[in-house]
Amino acid sequence: MDAKLSFPPYWINVENEQLWQAERQIALKPKTFAVLRYLIERPGQLVTKEELLDALWPEVYVTDGVLKTCIREIRHALGERASTPRYIETVHRRGYRFIAPLSLTSPGQSPKSDIENQKIPPTPQPQPSAPRLVGREAELAQLQGWWQQALQGERQLVFVTGEPGIGKTTLVEAFMRQVEEPAQAWAGRGQCVEQYGEGEAYLPVLEVLNRLCQGAGSKELITTLEQYAPTWLVQMPALLDDAQLEKLKQKVSGSTHERMLREMAEALEAFTHTEPLILWLEDLHWADHSTLELLSYLARRPESARLLVIGTYRPKDIVVSAHPLREMSQELLAKGMGVECPLELLTSEAVTTYVAGRVGYEMDTVSLGQVIHQRTEGNALFMVAVVNHLVEQGIIADSDQPIPLRDSAEAIAEAIPSGLQQLIERQLDRLPLEQQRLLEVASVAGAEFTTLAVAAGLNIEAESVEEQCEELVVSDQFLVEVGFTEWEDGIISGRYSFRHALYQQALYDRLAQVRRTRLHKAIGEALEAVYGASASSIAAELALHFERGRTTEKAVQYH
Repeated sequence: MDAKLSFPPYWINVENEQLWQAERQIALKPKTFAVLRYLIERPGQLVTKEELLDALWPEVYVTDGVLKTCIREIRHALGERASTPRYIETVHRRGYRFIAPLSLTSPGQSPKSDIENQKIPPTPQPQPSAPRLVGREAELAQLQGWWQQALQGERQLVFVTGEPGIGKTTLVEAFMRQVEEPAQAWAGRGQCVEQYGEGEAYLPVLEVLNRLCQGAGSKELITTLEQYAPTWLVQMPALLDDAQLEKLKQKVSGSTHERMLREMAEALEAFTHTEPLILWLEDLHWADHSTLELLSYLARRPESARLLVIGTYRPKDIVVSAHPLREMSQELLAKGMGVECPLELLTSEAVTTYVAGRVGYEMDTVSLGQVIHQRTEGNALFMVAVVNHLVEQGIIADSDQPIPLRDSAEAIAEAIPSGLQQLIERQLDRLPLEQQRLLEVASVAGAEFTTLAVAAGLNIEAESVEEQCEELVVSDQFLVEVGFTEWEDGIISGRYSFRHALYQQALYDRLAQVRRTRLHKAIGEALEAVYGASASSIAAELALHFERGRTTEKAVQYH
């Protein structure tokens, strides 16, 4: 397909170029480009998976996984999430629909043309939901300020800190949306996971790089890594063919820990010379020592780099566990090589703002907001969970029309569970039994997991797991989609994470010890089988599963 001649005669919201830029970004991936074009040419229509597969892969057997990969690449280019679509809506188990308002132009007409266009009636859009971020205006402005400094070549290391559920992830997500929507930078997210012992070296950093290298327009990044950081690229074998991998292994033979640090620093400096970059590492209180050493090394380098590194962590956790992050962060902050953005509990006014935006009542939302603030103490996760609970119980309702409360604020207070565990239990009880079981197994697989691992624990097909995960993502419950993993044998597996670590912990805690043990063993064996000869690359994760699965010999082997 000739990308220069293939753009369809449709443009979204002529005032901006979001779709135009996305098409240019994926034009070098013909099938992904073809999927986007096919959907755009059928605005507002449900296009089934079968129709897409028959139209774009005629007479070739292709699994749903390939189509889902194309949709993920399109969403990445458009800067949208499956749970909050602005362009492509997923119709569960059926297909996709292009939902953005369109204007029709002639093929030779510029998307910025002032000529009056023939309008295509837009698909009705859902009403905007409650504000996702309240009471964090100052912190968001701080992040924007540090980002502007990074754009000037002053590398920035930012620690966003606070207790569990206080809104660290929500704040960073809001900032990332501000940056990604106008496509100001490359941005990637990596997740630290709780592990025994040292853990896998550079786990969250490798995760970020792997995602960025599998995204649209990643050729430049892969070329940069090959030139400046081959010891890192060789740890992502799915990005290379067999010949390239073997050649790279010979090139990096005998590499040292110090070489890896230097290579990554030089690669990031070279790449950010042309492309600004944001690296977001979640839950640094679980980070391996090598990752912390890399962060410290990057922060101390004097060379110019348009780089912003954001790390989130819980201060209490690093104190209790005597984690090396405490000493490292204190030293960097004292020397002005890093900055901190601490989050406090939300004020009563912020909670009231959220409640008023959510329910839209004429009544005294201040009283209701104060009641919810008293119950949650301003913890953002608790606040959202309480409001969701009240909506699900029919005590209050999401509405943009002024309607009266069914009960007084005092009566509502009595209907609010006392703890998050009870809230989570009630949320789970309303899910179908198969989704409850899926989430329980996922909690064993980790804060972030692949559908393949969960399928092994449930002993069902991975495609069925992916469908259920997508349903939970679309309904905004428990999970978020974070990408996919392509195994060396060509199998594509979706990746998801829990919306908050507390969800994972609550689900894990409610499992009986015997079932936990059995699940850890099954997941460990499944991961070991799919990685095959490369199993050593996830040695720490396998050691954890086999240790908790009481498979001592293999636990010792991978430790």
